[in-house]
Amino acid sequence: MADAKPSIFSIPVHRAFADALAAGLIARFADGALGLAEGLVLLPSNRARSAVQAAFVRAGGAGLLMPRLAVIGDADLDESVALALDAIDAADPIPPAIDALRRRLLLADLIERNTPAGEAPIRGAAAFQLADGLARAIDQLEYEEVRASVLIDLDLGAFAGHWQASLERLRILVDHWPAALAATGHIDRAARRNRLLDRVTAGWRTAPPATFVVAAGVTTAAPAIARLLRTVADLEHGMVVLPGVDQAMAAEEWEALGPTRSEPENPARPLETHPQYHLKLLLDRMGVSRDEVQTWDAASDFDGPAARTAFASLLFAPADYTAQWQAAGDLSAATAGIAGAVFADDGQEAQGIALLMREAVETPGRTAALVTPDRGLAERVAAALSRWGISVDDSAGQPLSRTPPGAFLLLLAELAANFDPVALVSLLGHPLVRKGGARTAWLDQLRRLDLMLREPGLAPGWDGVRARIAARAADPKARGHGLAVQLAPWWDEVSVLAATLAPFAAGPTPPATLLSALQAGLEALAGEAVWAGPAGRMLAEMFDLWALARGDGPALVDPADFPAMLEQLLAQASVRPPYGGHPRLFIWGLLEARLQRADLMILGGLDEGRWPAATQPDPWLAPGIRRLLSLPAPERQQGMAAHDFAGALGGREIVVTRAERSGGDPAVASRFWLRLSALAGALPEPAPGGVPLVRLAAMLDVPPGNPRPAEKPAPRPPAGDRPRKISVTGVDKLARDPFAFYADRMLGLSALDPLSAAPDPRWRGTRVHKLFEDWVRGGATREGFEAELAALRDDPALDAIARAFWLPRIEPALRWAAAQVWDAEGRAPLAVEASGEIVVDGLTLYGKADRIDRDADGGLAIVDYKSGGAPSAKAAFEKLDNQLGLLGLIAREGGMRDIAAAPVGALEYWSLRPDRRAGGAGKISNSYGSRSDLKSAEAAIDHAGDALAELAALYVFGEAPFGPGEAASYSDYDQLMRRDEWFGRGESD
Repeated sequence: MADAKPSIFSIPVHRAFADALAAGLIARFADGALGLAEGLVLLPSNRARSAVQAAFVRAGGAGLLMPRLAVIGDADLDESVALALDAIDAADPIPPAIDALRRRLLLADLIERNTPAGEAPIRGAAAFQLADGLARAIDQLEYEEVRASVLIDLDLGAFAGHWQASLERLRILVDHWPAALAATGHIDRAARRNRLLDRVTAGWRTAPPATFVVAAGVTTAAPAIARLLRTVADLEHGMVVLPGVDQAMAAEEWEALGPTRSEPENPARPLETHPQYHLKLLLDRMGVSRDEVQTWDAASDFDGPAARTAFASLLFAPADYTAQWQAAGDLSAATAGIAGAVFADDGQEAQGIALLMREAVETPGRTAALVTPDRGLAERVAAALSRWGISVDDSAGQPLSRTPPGAFLLLLAELAANFDPVALVSLLGHPLVRKGGARTAWLDQLRRLDLMLREPGLAPGWDGVRARIAARAADPKARGHGLAVQLAPWWDEVSVLAATLAPFAAGPTPPATLLSALQAGLEALAGEAVWAGPAGRMLAEMFDLWALARGDGPALVDPADFPAMLEQLLAQASVRPPYGGHPRLFIWGLLEARLQRADLMILGGLDEGRWPAATQPDPWLAPGIRRLLSLPAPERQQGMAAHDFAGALGGREIVVTRAERSGGDPAVASRFWLRLSALAGALPEPAPGGVPLVRLAAMLDVPPGNPRPAEKPAPRPPAGDRPRKISVTGVDKLARDPFAFYADRMLGLSALDPLSAAPDPRWRGTRVHKLFEDWVRGGATREGFEAELAALRDDPALDAIARAFWLPRIEPALRWAAAQVWDAEGRAPLAVEASGEIVVDGLTLYGKADRIDRDADGGLAIVDYKSGGAPSAKAAFEKLDNQLGLLGLIAREGGMRDIAAAPVGALEYWSLRPDRRAGGAGKISNSYGSRSDLKSAEAAIDHAGDALAELAALYVFGEAPFGPGEAASYSDYDQLMRRDEWFGRGESD
């Protein structure tokens, strides 16, 4: 067997690998009913196995018995190798592989407990994340059969200090990991794969199989796989079939790819970014020359032009050999069927790809596939197809963290670790909560809770929500009293969740305890619905695996780190539905696309950083250390991506796409796109239905016809529908912005505060008013003021910013205002928060004064506190600020409750904005004095009364339209009035 020529074949890139493989195997071995069924085909992944199965079905015609299919690649190593090959010796069993989650927990524990001298310890989520990278480093050492003990002998004198510290941590592999792993009775997954494959290799060398064995599509150059492939190639009925070995590349170019093994006398670095390097490495480790590789002669219905293979070779010529592009001659035969499209952004790129795929559906029997490593683009294309009711088969699935059960778990974990009203409302409104008939009533209560939590001033935590509901329910005059009364029993039911999540408030806690609390919380809110479906079952399996690993990993975890740990786990688990979408449309990642082909191949996302993906740094092994250990450089993944691009480019009909902007930022064309453009020139643009694709994608969401922007609104309700009762602040709103008055008073629309709103100017103003109200009602004593000031300092609703900046600035102004009351001679507070109303010419005017004083002459002084700046006297003269004048009118006419009619001698704004010129004190100003005809409070009152009469004649008793006011700045109603469509266009337009 050793003296025979190895049977090694290559399927050119212009041929569809899986279909050509199936056709060739049928031609060679389909003798009799069991000719194929007796054989064995080794494949790189489970997805490749599915592709080959589908190819046999297409080629089988009336039907056939397929050979056995086994997976031996890195990504999908499983027991199919042993089951298909019957290679496990019961007398000498190979220990089982350790579960990935358990290994990660153990490694995280080692990272936490082993800190090099002088280094800061790593804890929690950071240790958990580093454990994932450490597990990959272990696997790479096992794949390349590098003993971990060599880490001790490395000379790191030329490396930066942080890499030396990283290597110190990595040496725990030598010091602690073997013992920790042996204590579990398991071995590393990569080590088990190597031992299993070596056992198969030794068994076949001793007793070769009597039937044919084919290793197809395996490009992993790990030594154990290379030994197995060489053994298969040497079998009498064995063969190795590789994808896309460049047999036309000149020998000097092949050598220019660099050495495949470290040689001290040859420090040249290999060209690992080239699509052929990993194949050269595999052939070298198999001990096979490229000249010994034969061409697979079977064809398929999905083959592209034969000239495409030579074109792909020329396209990826090493940089020193690209001069041959100038002598390439006519490439029209090779580029026939290749089109390209450059879109404005990745959203339009997804629209264009969806249009191409929909067009493919219109042709009976035609298939189309999007090939991209960009998961964001794949999801956008699937969403764009759904607008036409087309469900596409996305073979990469969806991260568990983005499925309903996974997102539900993460929401609960975030709420448990850090209570926040936004997280609370999001959690309680999740689609899985109270799924079924009880959900409608649940959502009604949730909407009431949402409204209750939107005002600033909410005390933190579960207790803050409970306190607000209780306070509003107990005060019939409080805003939202009715909502609170309805909420109270429901909130008692919800707040049981706080007790369930209590372990998160107890400091560092065993992770199993935290996980149990989350499980109880999930079931309390959603019942069994959270464990239903593929995603729910996967989530349940994760809980089970963690439960089985109880006692492994860090003994205690900071609850604040636990959500990040869960998100890392869930993001790495992919959920695939049990059945696909449209039978002729596919979305493939690079791994899925390696061995299969569609009639139309769309290669999307050809921007640098998307395809090829940006190289991710290894936190454990510097590039130089990887070279010393003979490990693959991170750039080898870019070479694999280039090989995938070359393979997909071999299809019969190709469309390549990219976006000029991705995620809102400018994008740079992929190196593959630049090479293709430089060699092939300008590519034709697809034109579905005769319309260029880029234009069609941009037009897709443009409404038909010639839409005109909205005109400036001018609602004109009938006089009978206009309000006959108006507040003093409503008069000012009507004067400044009639449309805002219309939206507020007639449509009943008002802006909602955001959830978890921080103390804003309105809240701060209300809180200052309450301080003075409570102080004056209590007698306006110095001791009482200090008590009120202390209560303000201790108000739990104040956030850190307000405590650090607003409170120190407002306190001097508050003391100044209090001093004005203490030191006033002949003037004393008469009432606070005094309400009143009067009827003026059939219109009811009402309002509330912050404070009313009695002066020495028996007249009234009306005071209005302003936590910011006070309105100007100019605004009062122009009849835009009438508040104090109208309050004076109500008081003068005896409309204030419990206050007899009396002349009004002062209308004062007490501005509490810190005045630096006054040493941080406030300022008293009035609403008159800057104009010759407004020299007194009485004149200001009459002036405000005139303004009221004019406005009432126009907007209350008249039919004037409520248009946007010229004096109004941007407001809460800009979107309602569609301001951006008409503002600045001019009246003539």
